[in-house]
Amino acid sequence: MGYQKIYKGVVPPIYMEKPKIICSMCGNLRQNHGRGICSWCYRKNFWKPKKKICPRCKRLIRIHAKGYCTGCYNYVFHLDKTKAGNYRKWYNIDDKTYKLKTKICIICGFDKVIQLHHLDHDHKNNSDNNLVGLCPNHHKMLHDFQFRDEILEQLNKILEDKKRFRQETFIIINKTSNPNLNPPFTLPN
Repeated sequence: MGYQKIYKGVVPPIYMEKPKIICSMCGNLRQNHGRGICSWCYRKNFWKPKKKICPRCKRLIRIHAKGYCTGCYNYVFHLDKTKAGNYRKWYNIDDKTYKLKTKICIICGFDKVIQLHHLDHDHKNNSDNNLVGLCPNHHKMLHDFQFRDEILEQLNKILEDKKRFRQETFIIINKTSNPNLNPPFTLPN
């Protein structure tokens, strides 16, 4: 916008294309950087990027953007996008479903590190009824032969309690909205 006012439609000189030359180092016809070499050869052979200390990892390294090295920049500013992409790739589910299912461990209530478990052990079945969140300890115990029966018993008890609660809530809602209904009802899936 500022250049349009100053140059009134004329391309500013700093954006004009540099003349092409035959590079003395690589021999290709490319844009002239200076001293008879092309920009590509200059970057490859002469240019030394400035190194600074990354404020996150404290390494003396070439800075990518906003004062961080490349790895720290991606971790700080793009972690959620990376995680969402990984959930879609690994589990074929969206980010919202993954976060909902991995809030707490369904057995012990731990909420720091939660893993997704498929109840029928079919990783392609991503229905809402097939996914539960488990802490790493209970998830490992569930897949370990020694503790599998104990964890499955606890898991089935919890899932039955949730199903019973859901049915009771459904009955209460239907009775208040339509008092003429007689049990038994069928719970919608």
